[in-house]
Amino acid sequence: MAAISVAGLTKRYGQTVALDDLSFRVHENEVFGFLGPNGAGKSTTINVLLDFARPTAGDVRVFDHDAQRRSREIRRRTGVLPEGASTYDRLTGRQHLEFVIGSKGADDDPERLLERVDLVDAIDKKAGGYSKGMSQRLLLAMALVGDPDLLILDEPSTGLDPNGAREMRDIVREENARGATVFFSSHIMEQVEAVCDRVGILRDGEMVAVDTVSGLRDSVGQGSTLHVWVDHVDETALERVRSTPDVTAVTTEGEGRGGESAEPTIAVQTGGAKTDVIHAIESAGLEVRDFETEETSLEDVFHAYTTGSGSGAVAGEGTRTGTETDTDPEPDTGATEETEAGRR
Repeated sequence: MAAISVAGLTKRYGQTVALDDLSFRVHENEVFGFLGPNGAGKSTTINVLLDFARPTAGDVRVFDHDAQRRSREIRRRTGVLPEGASTYDRLTGRQHLEFVIGSKGADDDPERLLERVDLVDAIDKKAGGYSKGMSQRLLLAMALVGDPDLLILDEPSTGLDPNGAREMRDIVREENARGATVFFSSHIMEQVEAVCDRVGILRDGEMVAVDTVSGLRDSVGQGSTLHVWVDHVDETALERVRSTPDVTAVTTEGEGRGGESAEPTIAVQTGGAKTDVIHAIESAGLEVRDFETEETSLEDVFHAYTTGSGSGAVAGEGTRTGTETDTDPEPDTGATEETEAGRR
C-alpha cells in the first residue's frame, strides 16, 4: 500500500492553475524528496494532502484514506513541519509541546523531544526569545509528537546552521528506521540528496520526473565527468577518447590545476568505464599524471528538468512515472474549489 497516492490532481484558483493533472505515489517507509522552483505547486500539494485546500479534480489518498473525507484520521497519524510556520512568543518550548501532545492524545515527554533536537536547555524559555534556528528546532520537535506514521517536512533546514541541518538529517533517518514515511520538500539539493530514497521534480504544477537520484542523473544524459591531467594534448588522443564507448563529450580545459601549463586537462563526459577512457589516452602516447571524477549533481538535474531540458518522467528501478498508478480510483467529483480560510 502506498503511503501517499495522488491521481489526476488538479487545483485551480480562479483562472490560475496551481496543479495540473498531477499523479505520483510515495511508498510506505521511504524518504521521498519533493523538489520544484517557487510557484511550482509544492505547498499547494501539501495543503491538499492535509485537507487545508480542496482539489478541483482528482483523487488524493494517504494510507489509503481519502484525504478530504478522512482528514482528521490522517492528521492524527501525521507530523507536519510547515514552511514559514511561527511559534507563539508568550509560550515556552515546554508549553508548545504540551499543547501538541494533548491535542494528539499522546504521552511523549517534552524534555526527551527537545533533547532530540538539541533544545532542552531552552525548554522553559519563552519562544519569543528564540532565534530562527531555535524556533525551527522546536517546530521539528512538535512534528515528532506521537511517533507519526507520516512526516511532512517543508523546507526543514530553514534557519539551521550546518550542525543543525546535520542533526535534522539524522532525525529523518532515525524516524525512517523506526518505520515512518517522510515527505521531504526542500530547495537545498544537498539535504535531499543526503536522505531521500527517491525524488519527484515538480514544474508548473506537473510532475516531470520521479526516480532515484542516480536514475535522475542518468536521465539527463550527463553521466559523470572525468577530468584527466596529461603531459600534453593532441588531436589523435582526443579522437581516440571520442570513439570510446559511452563517451558523449570531450573537451580540453587548457591549463591544469593551479594554472600549471605543463598539465593540460581533458574533460570527458561518459556513462561507461573510466578505465576505458584512461586506456584510450595512454594508448595515444599521452602520460596520465592524475585524474578525478565529477558526478552530475542533483542541482544540475533539477536545472535540466525545471528549465524544460530534461527528458520527462523517467522509468527505471524503483521508479514511478507521472502517469503510473496501481489502481484506477474514481475521482472525487464532489470536491469543490474553495480557499483555505477556516480549514486549518
